[in-house]
Amino acid sequence: MSAKKSIPATSERREKIIVLLRQDGAVQVNDLALLFGVSAVTIRNDLAFLEKLGMATRAYGGALLCDVPNLTSERTIETKQTENLYIKQSIARMAASMIMPGSAIILDSGTTTYEIALQLKDKQDITVMTNGMNVANALLDAQGVEVLLTGGRLRRSSQSFYGSRAEQALENYHFDKLFLGVDGLSLAQGITTHHEDEARMNRRMCEVSRQIIVVTDSSKFNRVSLHRIIDISRINTLITDSGLSDRLRSGLVEQGVEVLLVDQEAEGCSS
Repeated sequence: MSAKKSIPATSERREKIIVLLRQDGAVQVNDLALLFGVSAVTIRNDLAFLEKLGMATRAYGGALLCDVPNLTSERTIETKQTENLYIKQSIARMAASMIMPGSAIILDSGTTTYEIALQLKDKQDITVMTNGMNVANALLDAQGVEVLLTGGRLRRSSQSFYGSRAEQALENYHFDKLFLGVDGLSLAQGITTHHEDEARMNRRMCEVSRQIIVVTDSSKFNRVSLHRIIDISRINTLITDSGLSDRLRSGLVEQGVEVLLVDQEAEGCSS
């Protein structure tokens, strides 16, 4: 008796379709339905989703690749942990300086928010909600910080919790600040991430936070991941490094985003 074929989740399937589009320049509905063990209707919905994002153009019986610059694939949290570490630490120091006693904040999962958590060791009277297992671990020795975990399902590759239970954990709270990590940021596509459920979780975080602060190094700029979290105009503040281009900075400021820069040699900021 043969084992039942495993059917990839929606996000995983769409990521694989993008890979195939990049390899071959075009895909066929029937071929994809057979490959993934789903219906042709499901594949057409996938292609319509990718077309809406500007990643594919529908054609008879399939789709063609659209040229999307810097469309990213996901890497593990272990891989990202050491990338641009000094800059992430500088961003974290600036972010931590914005957290006052009595604050209630959300720290999103991620490597930059992990560095923020490490900076809270000596803070007092702070409440932190997080969906990041690594972030919670970083706060174990922060005696003045009350730590709340969203719970939910653990996504091991990002050490993040997600799902309906995680989203429901936020319903009865109002937070002063959300520190949001990103996989991609562009003026056209907004703030994006690789996983559909994480994007939905991030949107819920935005809804219950008075201030949305995006924390990311400049390597994430003009990159696009599969799932949009929010538009640029929803951001209150961006903390990043001096690798930010003048064009992107102007576009952010035009949409009402406060831009704070950390110097790559010494701490500092401009806006």
